[in-house]
Amino acid sequence: MRRRSVRGGEPAPVEWRVLAVAAFAGILVLAVAWWIGPDLFGRPPAPEHRITQATVTQPVSCTEAGDGETVQFEFNGETRSGILNACGHSQDELLDVAVPVDAGEGLIDVRLAATAPGHSDLRRPVGLVLLALSCAGGGIYSYLVRRGPRRRAVLI
Repeated sequence: MRRRSVRGGEPAPVEWRVLAVAAFAGILVLAVAWWIGPDLFGRPPAPEHRITQATVTQPVSCTEAGDGETVQFEFNGETRSGILNACGHSQDELLDVAVPVDAGEGLIDVRLAATAPGHSDLRRPVGLVLLALSCAGGGIYSYLVRRGPRRRAVLI
């Protein structure tokens, strides 16, 4: 691709090195982001919770005000009960819950696994895709700046 110089002289070529440098910088940024690891876009699941499957033993309607639903689950080889701050589940429904590792005796306060910090695995791939798109956008912008303004086509 060629463009005309400002002085109206010979067209100045768009050098391939401009695009190569932009592409290399984008690939370098992606490689560094991948190398840094999961901490760049979110921490992995914290060790203070363990995800396990629980059965709802006492459901609570969402129209009633209460402490939460009672669930039963296996924890360290024994059947335990816990209070889940949720509502609207049915009797004997299976749920994934996050149980604190240092849970004591009695009822344990648990929460849905999907709301536990670090449970979502989508942060890293979505973050890398957004980073790749921003690198591509920067490369395209540098190409457009280097190319300069274009003449408008005259329709006859």
